[in-house]
Amino acid sequence: MKVQTKYFGEIDYESDECLTFPNGLFGFESEQQFLLLPFEGSIGTLFCLQSIQTPSLAFIAMDPFALRSDYMPALRPAELKALDVPDHEQLCYYVLCAIKKPVSDSTVNLKCPIAINPQTLTAYQVILETDLYHMRHPLAEFVQDEEGVSC
Repeated sequence: MKVQTKYFGEIDYESDECLTFPNGLFGFESEQQFLLLPFEGSIGTLFCLQSIQTPSLAFIAMDPFALRSDYMPALRPAELKALDVPDHEQLCYYVLCAIKKPVSDSTVNLKCPIAINPQTLTAYQVILETDLYHMRHPLAEFVQDEEGVSC
């Protein structure tokens, strides 16, 4: 199949590559089919979450563990049941990034990650019940200094 994308032009994809969001994303409940496309050169940390239904709708997603190695999302039992897993460690997680101009003003939402069951490709955006994470962490918070140590 083919789909027009926001950042990559027209691409081919297989139906078994689609993530299914039964509840959509927050604010986009009718959008239920997405592709998770890596950006070239991002070493598996930066992705485009591209809507299948709406070519102009795409989100920037990031691997939260590349930002914070101590990131610990914990889902509610009902969310784990909906994702058909016994615990949160069986899931893949991504967080959405709001890109702004200048880029240094961009933020990352660690409070509302996307949880994906890699076996079924079912995905939900959830709200974590913790005060450790916020919806607008400045991207600059995760920048590394010259020695590669997080600031």
